[in-house]
Amino acid sequence: MIDNGLIPDAQQREQVLDPAKSFIVQAPAGSGKTTLLIQRYLRLLSYVDAPEEIVAITFTRKAAAEMRARVLNALAAADQPAGAETAHASLNRELSLAVLRRNQEAGWHIAENPQRLRIQTIDSLCAALTQQMPVLSTFGAQPEIVEDASEFYLEAVRATLTFIDRDHEIASDIERLFEHLDNDRARIESLLMEMLAKRDHWLRHLRAPRQELEESLQHSRQNAVQFVSQLLPSVLHEALLALLRYAAANLAAANISSAITACNELDPLAEAEVEHWHAVAELLLTNKGDWRKRFSVNEGFPAGNTSAEKSAAKIWKNRLETLIRSLASEEIFRQALHDVRALPPSRYVNQQWEILAVITRLLPYAVAQLNVVFQAHGKVDFSEVTQRALLALGDADAPTDLALALDHRIKHIMIDEFQDTSISQFKLIEKLIAGWEAGDGRSLFAVGDPMQSIYRFREAEVGLFLHARNNGIGHLILQPITLSANFRSQQGIIDWVNSAFAHIMPDRENVAMGAVAYAPSVAMQAALADDAVKVYPFWGRDDATEARQVVDIIKNSRLSDPTGTIAILVRNRNHLAAIVEHLSQARLRFRAIDIELLHHKPAVQDLLALTRVLINPSDQIAWFAVLHAPWCGLSLRDLNALAESNTDLIKKEMTMWQVINDKTCWHAVSADARVRLSRLKAVLHPCMSHRQRQSLRRTVEAVWLALGGPAANLRKGSEEEGNSIQNAQIYLDYLESHVQAGTVRDQLRFEQGLSKLYAKPDLAADDTLQIMTIHKAKGLEFDTVIVPGLGRAPRNHKKQLLKWMEQPNQIFPDENGARMDLLLAPIQEVGTANDSIYQWIEKLDQDKALFEADRLLYVAATRAKKFLHLLGHTGLSSDDDGKMTPSQPMAQSLLSRLWPSVAPIYHAKAECQDSSESDRVDNADCAIQGHNNYTGYRLPTEWTLPDAPPTVIWSRPRDHERIQDEIEFSWASEMARHVGNIVHRWLQRIAEDEMQNWTVMRVRTMRDQFKHNLLIDGMSGNDHEMESALDRVIAALTNAISDERGRWILSTQQYAQNELKITATIDHIPTNWIIDRTFLDSAGVRWIIDYKIGSHEGSDIDEFLDREKNRYQHQLDRYAHIMQQLDSREVRRGIYFPLICGWREW
Repeated sequence: MIDNGLIPDAQQREQVLDPAKSFIVQAPAGSGKTTLLIQRYLRLLSYVDAPEEIVAITFTRKAAAEMRARVLNALAAADQPAGAETAHASLNRELSLAVLRRNQEAGWHIAENPQRLRIQTIDSLCAALTQQMPVLSTFGAQPEIVEDASEFYLEAVRATLTFIDRDHEIASDIERLFEHLDNDRARIESLLMEMLAKRDHWLRHLRAPRQELEESLQHSRQNAVQFVSQLLPSVLHEALLALLRYAAANLAAANISSAITACNELDPLAEAEVEHWHAVAELLLTNKGDWRKRFSVNEGFPAGNTSAEKSAAKIWKNRLETLIRSLASEEIFRQALHDVRALPPSRYVNQQWEILAVITRLLPYAVAQLNVVFQAHGKVDFSEVTQRALLALGDADAPTDLALALDHRIKHIMIDEFQDTSISQFKLIEKLIAGWEAGDGRSLFAVGDPMQSIYRFREAEVGLFLHARNNGIGHLILQPITLSANFRSQQGIIDWVNSAFAHIMPDRENVAMGAVAYAPSVAMQAALADDAVKVYPFWGRDDATEARQVVDIIKNSRLSDPTGTIAILVRNRNHLAAIVEHLSQARLRFRAIDIELLHHKPAVQDLLALTRVLINPSDQIAWFAVLHAPWCGLSLRDLNALAESNTDLIKKEMTMWQVINDKTCWHAVSADARVRLSRLKAVLHPCMSHRQRQSLRRTVEAVWLALGGPAANLRKGSEEEGNSIQNAQIYLDYLESHVQAGTVRDQLRFEQGLSKLYAKPDLAADDTLQIMTIHKAKGLEFDTVIVPGLGRAPRNHKKQLLKWMEQPNQIFPDENGARMDLLLAPIQEVGTANDSIYQWIEKLDQDKALFEADRLLYVAATRAKKFLHLLGHTGLSSDDDGKMTPSQPMAQSLLSRLWPSVAPIYHAKAECQDSSESDRVDNADCAIQGHNNYTGYRLPTEWTLPDAPPTVIWSRPRDHERIQDEIEFSWASEMARHVGNIVHRWLQRIAEDEMQNWTVMRVRTMRDQFKHNLLIDGMSGNDHEMESALDRVIAALTNAISDERGRWILSTQQYAQNELKITATIDHIPTNWIIDRTFLDSAGVRWIIDYKIGSHEGSDIDEFLDREKNRYQHQLDRYAHIMQQLDSREVRRGIYFPLICGWREW
């Protein structure tokens, strides 16, 4: 153990034990924060008149239980004989003995009455406040608190929307909202539910007047201008101003419209307004925000006509190039300048204000309905408890009796994880300490680490920690303390973290944006021999290869440290699919709590499909899932044959159940499939005949057992089999709880609830290998930490009905320097251009999310005690000289945030990669997303089934499935059909990537991948045919990304969609169609484009293209007709032939 004399912050640690003072402590990872909390709590216990005078607040029940246990253990250990002990243990003993003396003097009997230690969560504190004042909190009898109140939100929303049919004052507002969102009721319900869940964050904003909100918009614009102005080096002001004037004069003389002309009379640059900075951006940056490299007459730099003019023009261009070179390293300035282009207008247009008023009038009614629903059910959510607790305490000017009583009773408040405080919780703390002043015998102790604030999705606001540290809370000033000692990690890890995060995190804090500056730590553990941090670069997303590397790391770690603990930490649970699979294959048992979602487990997916068939026999997707399940086991080839050979099934003139019952419909499938269909038919007959006449749970379970569900999982390994049966039991129990009158009434809610359940962990596994999200790992530590998936970006956030953000007013602050501006914007109307105010708030929110991503990385890295392993992928390309260079990682990925520190490692690997490797860019898992490559275990055909009751025939309405275009391959060979399928899928992938990181070299290195795709697609034949098919796939894709027309089709476009599924009624038959690609061009014209993989060997290629246009014109005209029913814009059709770079449009 380290001696106190060697701890760099020992003096600060002793200082915070002073019970007469209030502190806010920044305690970085591994600094012993919990120990410090215990020690201060023990010191306070020895001073107070009663234990209840101290309230310790944590944010989880686990943390509260741990803190209480450690306090009691410290008191119990104090009576034990003291041996040789460290300074830390000696201090704990000293503090504990003082508490025991006070306990004996006052007769507290803490050991017998541990409940007197008020260590509780913030939610339990709020509940206790409402219990003490049931009238003031308006609760009356204390309701039950539920963690998931979504069903109550939905009930309240639906009750609110019924006012549209009544003579109610908000009926017109509801009607207007439906118009705004294209009568999409499901979306409106979802948006309102999300708003109710976050009501404590926006309710106080709804009464803001238009003038105040528009002043906030103006302040936001001024803040942005002030920020960008401060970032521009002052020594460049005059040079930039001269260039702006020169360009503006030339543009005006040439009568060219440009933002730059606004600077014609600007002087000095310090007085530049928004429009002037728009001009600076236009001059210095491209449309994408990069530094401009070429200058033309359009930017005010004409080439000149005479020799003198050309000479003068060259001098001005050289001056501009010199200026841009001097700014090249000013990355923050470049981004801020580009952001000026996205600034919102200074005022709302009337249409914006109208819908904003509609939403702000409607939301209070939804909240009122929610209160009615809560009262009817006797249940509330945590947000409601917090709001009622605030109500029970009253205001600072008019405190309630409860507030006055608490003010007398509570003398000391301690708050753990203060960086995770929400605005409502912060206001609660403000009310609890209202009237407290320094030196009055009361104290507030807040401890946390703003560098570990990662709970924005739970409304945590790190800016509150920064504000409290700078300004105190209420009238109470808090003395700031920053700890630096790290007792967890070895020297090598701390050195790397200090070096990396000094570049990753911002160099200065920003309360409004949640930007936290990095505070370095000092290692208290010596460095180990091996590299503390290892980075593993990958080229192209390759989940399988990355997973294999994770397995290798684990095996090597166990060889060197057999008893060491290992953790795999990921940003999102969906990053774990390949890793979990490879761990299971390697027989590495692991503990994963709340990681594997129940509905992702194969056994549960099969049970859900079976349930859907029994509830709704017309659910065709569920039928195919049942037929493909391992306990039925039809292959994809047989499923396709079954569908294509029964045209009445496609036309909805025959049901799948009729197909199963009619053996003449099985003529196209294999003998193996016929046996399996017979077995399925025998088992399902009695279930169909008794559908809704018996327990649905028992029916599903009986079918699953009879068809061999457990046996199908048994072959995957004993551990998997045991877990599968447990997972099946969880599902069946969940199903039973949702059945009413033999069926599930609300299947959508049933499946939404299922998606929130987790599979059973492997209870036989120990804690030496654990898998969890980075969020779950906070507060934990492991010998070895592995962080894979750094190259993957998070999912995009859904739109909100109302977007809001509070920002400190830096232009006109109040006397406390804390005046807040409110930015508020409604969701954009369906089919209209993006709302610029909404987009600006969204942009600010994304900036805050990026700062939080930095902190998420910090949390992951600081879990490691001995070794840290980082794995992530990015693109790899070659320059004109053939030199391999890594691409920038995906935006918003953790690797993009880490890039300043790890880029040299990626570049080094790219440079040392030999030619054979560089020609083979790893793309094994660039496999087409969503393509079903299922090759799992199937029960053997001869598997014996129990006897089944007699069959019964039933009928159902005809269903539909995807209609393949009959003329698509009517002329083509089998090889052409497979080539077409693969090219279509990869063109979809390239378009979804918006051409980023796609090069001819990359396509050529993917030959093995394409061969795998062709085999999966069912292509057979000799080697010559396969090579010929591969040549055609590669030729089509390389042409598409090289050809100017192909690049236009596949690159970034407005409202672009690929493989767009649309449904239309043709001759009274609902039919599905799939459009290869559709988008709006820059003129607002809708394009419908179909890819054709035909080729022409003759000389008259134009005649061939015209013939093909005539062949497919009816098909695309039908697409256009359907699309125009959805979108009234002009629609143009196009056919693109990538094999010959051919194009026809009309």
